[in-house]
Amino acid sequence: MFVRSERLFLRPGWPEDQDEFLALIDDESVVRNLTRAPWPYTGEDARRFLDAAPDMLLPRFLITQPGAHGTRIIGCIGLSLLDGEANLGYWIARDHWGQGFASEAARAVLSLARALGHKRIVGSHFVDNPASGRVLEKVGFRPTGRVLERYSEGRAASCLSREYAVEFDSPSDCGDDCDNSGLGSAPAMAPKRAA
Repeated sequence: MFVRSERLFLRPGWPEDQDEFLALIDDESVVRNLTRAPWPYTGEDARRFLDAAPDMLLPRFLITQPGAHGTRIIGCIGLSLLDGEANLGYWIARDHWGQGFASEAARAVLSLARALGHKRIVGSHFVDNPASGRVLEKVGFRPTGRVLERYSEGRAASCLSREYAVEFDSPSDCGDDCDNSGLGSAPAMAPKRAA
């Protein structure tokens, strides 16, 4: 599965991505904000992640940026199950922070999630990483009011995490924000306030 947004191309990871992927995620300032990535992050961890079987209802992608000199990986984004709900997770390599890539990739994945029939997506961030909360709010998530303890493999500790959610209207009810494909850079959803 592939998704194109205004500046980005989201694609599956392949075994030949291992070295480039590892060079980007092998950064404690990235890994400490993730729940499932260990620290230190090794080549074996990268291989296992890239070799994992795809799930068509919970897709995950490498975030790549096409350019004049080829396409480079700048992060990762995808859906997973968390406490029985579809959860949006992502990371961007430190050299690419602050350029709107996380928001753009999240909008594209949320449009795809809606097209796949998901009704609600949750997301969270550790309380000491408010930048991730700003990304979630920018793409339509609203705080649920819950602050939960989540274990971070990268920190080897449980940390407080704020929960957010976005709920979709009917998949055919795109409104004026949709482009023709439903997968463009505009959010193809009508966010609702989470309960």
